[in-house]
Amino acid sequence: MERLAVIAIGGNSLIKNKKLISLYDQLATMRETCRNIADMVEKGWNVVITHGNGPQVGFLIRRAELACGELPLIPLEFAVADTQGAIGYMIQQSLMNEFRRRGIKRQAITIVTQVVVDQNDEAFQNPTKPIGSFMTREEAQRHVEEDGWVVVEDAGRGWRRVVPSPEPKAIVEIRAIKDLIEDGYIVICTGGGGIPVVEHDDNLKGVAAVVDKDNASALLANEIKADVLVISTGVNKVAINFGRPDQKELDRLTIAEAEAYMAAGHFPPGNMGPKITALLRYLKNGGKEGIITSPTELVAALEGKSGTRIVL
Repeated sequence: MERLAVIAIGGNSLIKNKKLISLYDQLATMRETCRNIADMVEKGWNVVITHGNGPQVGFLIRRAELACGELPLIPLEFAVADTQGAIGYMIQQSLMNEFRRRGIKRQAITIVTQVVVDQNDEAFQNPTKPIGSFMTREEAQRHVEEDGWVVVEDAGRGWRRVVPSPEPKAIVEIRAIKDLIEDGYIVICTGGGGIPVVEHDDNLKGVAAVVDKDNASALLANEIKADVLVISTGVNKVAINFGRPDQKELDRLTIAEAEAYMAAGHFPPGNMGPKITALLRYLKNGGKEGIITSPTELVAALEGKSGTRIVL
């Protein structure tokens, strides 16, 4: 029986160079990542793929801002949905082409995925996630009055909109995702942490928020009982004392060791912290093992030859 892995691809990993940001540039990078995922499939793994979308949502919102004299702005939840489709298309096409070259009889499919959040989540009272372009004080005030935005001044660079980042509670399309996995599809889902929705009068309603994609990936991995959750990032291994002469890469961590290092400040919130936190959630809710590694090291990490493993 195939082992099941959830692979969480970072949205930033598609932007290798700030000068190479076009969709075709991102597609070329995705092809490289999908070659490594195809290696996993060839080795007998079943794979569910999630992805980030931070830069891509930023680009989409910026385009809308530049065109706002002619067209209305794009609500954030719609931008998440748009990028789920676009990045899903890149992954689907890249994997299908790779499968054809190798004679692998598998098909990839993207599910536009909604994730339920609690409208009473404290995050809604304290928005902290910056999105969109820098604005003047006057522009920011206009959006506060006309659109109800929350804005903050950003280190002297201007004003920016901030939105909440609530905890993911449930994946709306989970039954379809499970059925597709059972039917042998390579499923791409929960992109960008999922489209955040709240339950209102027995209906779902999109909200302007950002769900952390690694936390959503952990929830997904637990729901589908994945054998491993792999967070793909820009480094081969997690390190303590990062960037210092005494930097040390880690091969294996227990939950207790990971928590101790985090308490000591080795995994900061703006970098490795959210990834470690997500893997700990996955493990504490029934997961078997978590891995952090780079896209090129996926197979080696699953074979225990690279990456950082976190275990019970």
